[in-house]
Amino acid sequence: MPAETQSIDIYSQALPYSLEAEQSVLGALLLDPACIPAVMEILRQECFYRPQHQGLYAVITRMFTMGERVDAVTVLESARREKVFETPEDAKIYLSQLVQVVPTTANVTAYAQIVQEKYYLRSLITASREVVDNAFDPQADAAELLDFAEQRIYDIRQGRQTGTILPLSRILVETYDHLQRISGEDRKDYLGLSTGYKALDNMITGLNKSDFLLIAARPGVGKTAFALNIASNVAKNTGKAVAIFSLEMSKEQLAQRLLSSEALVELQKLLTGSLTDDDWVKIARATQTLAASSIYVDDNALTTVAEIKAKLRRIKDLGLVVIDYLQLMTSGRNIQNRVQEVSEITRNLKLMAKELNIPVITLSQLSRSIESRSEHKPMLSDLRESGSIEQDADVVMFLHREALYDEQVSVNDAKCIVAKNRHGETGSIDLYWDGQYTRFSSIAYGREPD
Repeated sequence: MPAETQSIDIYSQALPYSLEAEQSVLGALLLDPACIPAVMEILRQECFYRPQHQGLYAVITRMFTMGERVDAVTVLESARREKVFETPEDAKIYLSQLVQVVPTTANVTAYAQIVQEKYYLRSLITASREVVDNAFDPQADAAELLDFAEQRIYDIRQGRQTGTILPLSRILVETYDHLQRISGEDRKDYLGLSTGYKALDNMITGLNKSDFLLIAARPGVGKTAFALNIASNVAKNTGKAVAIFSLEMSKEQLAQRLLSSEALVELQKLLTGSLTDDDWVKIARATQTLAASSIYVDDNALTTVAEIKAKLRRIKDLGLVVIDYLQLMTSGRNIQNRVQEVSEITRNLKLMAKELNIPVITLSQLSRSIESRSEHKPMLSDLRESGSIEQDADVVMFLHREALYDEQVSVNDAKCIVAKNRHGETGSIDLYWDGQYTRFSSIAYGREPD
């Protein structure tokens, strides 16, 4: 017979932590400040269990970031000033003990990893308690609870602390550290991803993490093509994964468009199979290039934001998400008012971008009111079921081709109008539209990409 297992009460058990490891880390930092960068890559303030340890670590890392000298004397003075301990004498005694307790500074990363492991265990226990409490709620929704549980585990795996109120002093230190990174030699690793259109990148500062970007246009203008161009550029130029959710086109149709744009073979030829030997050579090369990039495609026409989020959490090194398009999405709930439902969807998309810390591009239709005006340039009020779309989006871009309304205008002329930009100015970018290849290029480069 199998041995009986003893159930564990997750509410009565003390939370795990290692006093020796926490003390050894802090003592090593006081003895050898050269260890600080390596430890900062592993630990954040909340990884320490004891409040005094959290306070001391915050003092040490802030002093290091600001270029101040770090040793037992200077840290003691800062700890006294910030009242990390109840009395100055307590601070002096405890720092002296920390310096003495360190076996060796050479093993500081091993000590830091122990502290990190205990923090993860505490986080899992706390998350489990929250899930259990919510599950016993009579009003609990199973789908929402599953998404909540998955999100909490994802946050722990990503090393994020949710629901934490932070002092401005810590936020400023993190901001200062970020400014140093984007000003250094590896600055491109911390800036927004390039869209592949230099003028657009300059205006919106690239595709920034946690941004919710909207690309809107009337049908037939080329918003899907533009989004695919950007997705392909990001995947090829950064090596990061790009996920495309198409609620309108099948994955085969998207693949054909990507091939047409990459190989410079007319889409009509791909659709009809009227391909020459030269076309096949181009397609083979384009297939090799696209296959080497990490592009994922989902063509489920009934997907919800919660389902999208669950799939994205399983993709490693995710850089960008593209959703085509907003008006085809559903919230998964029975909401009679469509404007209210779209508002809920856009809010959840913004939250998803923030939680996953990635840019999310969503396509949207514009209303027919454009066609009844003498001036056909799109405006924010033209967004269909606008509700909170304009409010939730960090960047709103309109695609416009005047040739659809005026035969005197070249069919290749196109504009990307940045109508809202939380990161800077708004304005218009001239583009070159190659309809036969479903491809947009910067106007200054003709048919060549940036």
